[in-house]
Amino acid sequence: MSDYVIVPPVVAAVPIKGSSQMFPVRRIFCVGRNYAEHAIEMGSDPTREPPFYFAKPADALVVNEADMPYPPMTKQLHHEMELVVAIGSAGADISVADAMGHVWGYCAGLDMTRRDLQNEAKKTGRPWDMGKGFDNSAPMGALVPAKGIDVSKGKIELKVNGKVTQTSDLSKLIWSVPEVISNLSHLVRLAPGDLIMTGTPEGVAAVQRGDLLEGFVEGVGEVRTRIV
Repeated sequence: MSDYVIVPPVVAAVPIKGSSQMFPVRRIFCVGRNYAEHAIEMGSDPTREPPFYFAKPADALVVNEADMPYPPMTKQLHHEMELVVAIGSAGADISVADAMGHVWGYCAGLDMTRRDLQNEAKKTGRPWDMGKGFDNSAPMGALVPAKGIDVSKGKIELKVNGKVTQTSDLSKLIWSVPEVISNLSHLVRLAPGDLIMTGTPEGVAAVQRGDLLEGFVEGVGEVRTRIV
């Protein structure tokens, strides 16, 4: 007899490049407005205000280049290309100097956004959850171990149907990866399995059914999905 009254949910996980093993996902944190140019295009001041965060459920993942269904209740599904950091060891109140020691690896990811729902929530002072944390809103590529990877710089780019829509460099992050890890760890105790989506550069735009999204983070890898 099971210890549970319903069947426990399947563990959400991200594939690991070159391995049959998977990285189990506990939580997905996202950093808002972490590139100056994107902050400007969203109507915000790009100065170094403290980082802020929102979240997606772990089961929002879309992996292994699977298709992403166009979500309901929106006419403005936007792409946001991001570097994703996978936490491998727990910690709270982590210093910037020690932050990278808590990283297991990295992947390329997409923070898909129902922009019309998010904008309406902003106007009314309500949470962004239904604009950001909906089903299938987090397509991700395979994880690569952190050793030997420098995420202080490197090209980040997204193509939609072969045309470049977003392109920038990780060096333009307002808050660097170790700064984000440190700051977030002062708000919550980070744990193995946590993912941090580090923010998107300028060029976010709407996509439609049939569009092919192909993202790339230099030295890290790719993410690919088709909107269906």
